[in-house]
Amino acid sequence: MAAGCASTSSTPTSSKVPDPKAPQPADTQLRVGRLTKAHGLKGAIKVELYTDAPERRFVPGAVFSLQVPTSSPWHGKKLELAELKFYNAQPVAFFKDVSDRSTAETLIKAILWIEHDLDAPSDEEDAWFDHQLVGLTVLRDGVAVGTLTQVDHFPAQDLLTVKTATGDVLVPFVKAIVASVDIEAGTMTVTPPLGLFEEIADDEVADEPAEPDEPNASATE
Repeated sequence: MAAGCASTSSTPTSSKVPDPKAPQPADTQLRVGRLTKAHGLKGAIKVELYTDAPERRFVPGAVFSLQVPTSSPWHGKKLELAELKFYNAQPVAFFKDVSDRSTAETLIKAILWIEHDLDAPSDEEDAWFDHQLVGLTVLRDGVAVGTLTQVDHFPAQDLLTVKTATGDVLVPFVKAIVASVDIEAGTMTVTPPLGLFEEIADDEVADEPAEPDEPNASATE
């Protein structure tokens, strides 16, 4: 699922360089966090939260699917949360069977996903499943510029693939670019920077200021 008007957060709601070895989650899952750094010596791991409801998502006994490269020893495995604590406002997770720092470090950069009932109302603000986004007409200044064909999830952010008349365009799913999503209308409104959806003509680029003329040499000494 994708979330956050431009970021997919419990967000199942991509990084700059896609990792072909990192399989994408199922449509029924929500992305709720990313493990960022080992904390202490007893297996604790700092978490970047991608959910507006950590008190419901990160409860003891919660089970997370892991998005990791196929080369990771954690590929295909799940994690069970023992406890979530906050140290200086930073969320830190303790997981079952992760009891030392060495084990914790093998989980760094793993993305956490949970199963979600498709029929249940979402408790996340601006949250969507991938299948709801794929097929949306992408609008810019009220004009259709393409169709959203794919959502990719990566540690730093999510990337949207938009099919246009001139080819595919990769759009970061961030609020600065994706202004709104209207599932009922079947549209996504974007406010991209100049050059993302079009070539910038030479005459649109400001000329460099001319170098000042060298002063004429004095005729007198």
